[in-house]
Amino acid sequence: MKYRTILISTILIIGAFLFSCANNQGDQTTALDTNAIRTQAVETFASNLTGLAPSPTPFPTLTPVGVTETALSTTPEPSPTSNPCFNLLYIEDITINDGTRMKPGEKFTKTWLVQNIGGCAWRPGFTFQHVGGEAMRGAPVTLTEAIPTGAKREISVELVVPSGINGVIESAWQMADENGIFFGDTLFVNIVVGSVTTPAVTSTP
Repeated sequence: MKYRTILISTILIIGAFLFSCANNQGDQTTALDTNAIRTQAVETFASNLTGLAPSPTPFPTLTPVGVTETALSTTPEPSPTSNPCFNLLYIEDITINDGTRMKPGEKFTKTWLVQNIGGCAWRPGFTFQHVGGEAMRGAPVTLTEAIPTGAKREISVELVVPSGINGVIESAWQMADENGIFFGDTLFVNIVVGSVTTPAVTSTP
């Protein structure tokens, strides 16, 4: 009887021990399964985050644009008009042709025939003035009437042959507007005073 009691007690102890081990193993399995589940959940969450994160947009490839040098166009300067507002055309000598012989102190009137070929009429107040050479005591001539475009007129100046000068004497005259701006052809008077010696031409053999 004592032996049976000991045997039953031993069996109960072994059974309790085995039951305890089984529970511990179940708890460890459960713990292991829980850790695995947590790890899987973290991995799944991280994977979802990776899928949701916007992928970096690549920068567009910049294609170099060729720069074409364009030559600067230069605007040509306007050519002087051949028919300005004021213009004078010499036509002919009316008196005292070039090369006329005269004496010192002789008075004479030089007359030219001219034409207004400009686009505007010559206004009263325009002057005909000495511009070069020997003045020969000539005074400026002032227009007293308008001379329209296309009109021809004779212009005269009173001159005196200078004394003490022999040879060719020349005087130049030109028209000017009321501001003193000259325009048109320059008119000349050319006379000969005294004896003009022409140098002999020698030929070299």
